Amino acid sequence: MTETTDFPQSFVRPWKELLQSRRDEQQDDFPSYYVNNIDSLITTSSPKTLYVGTGHSIYTRALLPAILSAKHSVQLITCYWAASPSLDAIRDTFEKLATARIEANVKEPLRITIGFSSFGLFQKLFHPASREGYIYEPSKWPKLGLPDQQLLQNANIDLTVKSIFFTPLSVMHPKFVIVDGKRAWVPSCNVSWERWFEGCVEVEGAIVDRLLAFYDRVWGHNDEPPRPSDPQEDVQIDQRAPNRLQANSEVSATQSIDFPASGPVPTIFLPSPHHRNPRFSFFPFLSQTNPPMTPLNAALLTLFNNAQRRITILTPNVTSWPVVESLIDALARGVDVQIRTSRGMMLIEQLVTAGTTTSWCLRKFIQRYNALVNQPRSSDPEAQSPAPGKLEIFYYKQLDTRRDQEDEPVVSHFKMTLVDDEYLVLGSGNMDRASWWTSQEIGLLFYVPGFQGQHLWNDVLEKRTEVLFQSDHPKRLI
Repeated sequence: MTETTDFPQSFVRPWKELLQSRRDEQQDDFPSYYVNNIDSLITTSSPKTLYVGTGHSIYTRALLPAILSAKHSVQLITCYWAASPSLDAIRDTFEKLATARIEANVKEPLRITIGFSSFGLFQKLFHPASREGYIYEPSKWPKLGLPDQQLLQNANIDLTVKSIFFTPLSVMHPKFVIVDGKRAWVPSCNVSWERWFEGCVEVEGAIVDRLLAFYDRVWGHNDEPPRPSDPQEDVQIDQRAPNRLQANSEVSATQSIDFPASGPVPTIFLPSPHHRNPRFSFFPFLSQTNPPMTPLNAALLTLFNNAQRRITILTPNVTSWPVVESLIDALARGVDVQIRTSRGMMLIEQLVTAGTTTSWCLRKFIQRYNALVNQPRSSDPEAQSPAPGKLEIFYYKQLDTRRDQEDEPVVSHFKMTLVDDEYLVLGSGNMDRASWWTSQEIGLLFYVPGFQGQHLWNDVLEKRTEVLFQSDHPKRLI
């Protein structure tokens, strides 16, 4: 893979222009600290590891072992927080960490912050409509599946549990874990019981400072202590998390690889702030407003517009019309497009937030593509437009032979966009209306020319594929 330390201006210039064209709309965004200094989002990173598997396997193989190593701070941010094997493993990890610190007589305080947006219907109905959110008293921690306060106090662990939610439908959708201000993990998974296919990237370097800046302005308490750089007391803990799952064969969805890059990778942190839709309707399909121009939305639109050869998208749902429009334009330029998504996933949520479903949107998408292919073309060689690119749309299909295995995903919830094997986007954002209009999201955009890490998820998903449409297949619509 080619190494470079600068982000190409061919992307940065139109991306910044798109953001600046609607800067006045962004001044009251949550958060908005970067609006007048877009360059502050451009940085580098040292990506370490890529993981795929169920959410539970990602927690037990990546996130919880990292938390066990924490010396002075942990920020664990997610969207959904629900009783589940993942939550049980989190509690066990905190108890194990506390016990080890007590036995080692560690005096240095460890500050842990847990942030989430959704815990249940009543929590959302009665949640305070404030950007300050709601702080859970220690007496309520056991109901959240967390250890009691006394154990944590004895271990000099200072825990804060906070939720932020805006009615009627605006969740804080980002998921990330930061340990000791130096290492970070950005997974696609929530703390939940669902056996979904997920992904995660581990990063170090300057990008962690960008994540911390985002955290401080959304979840921080304005009393964060200085982040120490001196070595802390060494606590010996068995790094194997409770119930840790191992990839037991090549057929398993539980896999990981070293990130295929050496040295600093040009990286852009892409927040997508919360927006309360000013024209909210219980019939979203009646609203034709454009989505807010967030750094994440603007980056995806710029990538689709600049694509030269191929766009590959993994997303749980496809209900955002700007995505469909941009992909149709790319196909018309001769760019190949592949989409992997899930059939019938979160149908009620799709109908409530978008007034449509992924299957309906994809049907219309395919119809428009077929119309594009069947357009008359000029016989004048100089006036001819390029032939439309190839279109492939696949649904995730669970592997029947592993249906009873606890690490076999039922549907795919992974979010990934790869353009021209150069630009890789990972994070929390979906290609649906909720992510593009109202939910707070984050993304990491890596510039990785010649990227070859896609085999990690391709090897898993190619075994779990149901074809909806292939433009080069005799029976294109199935």
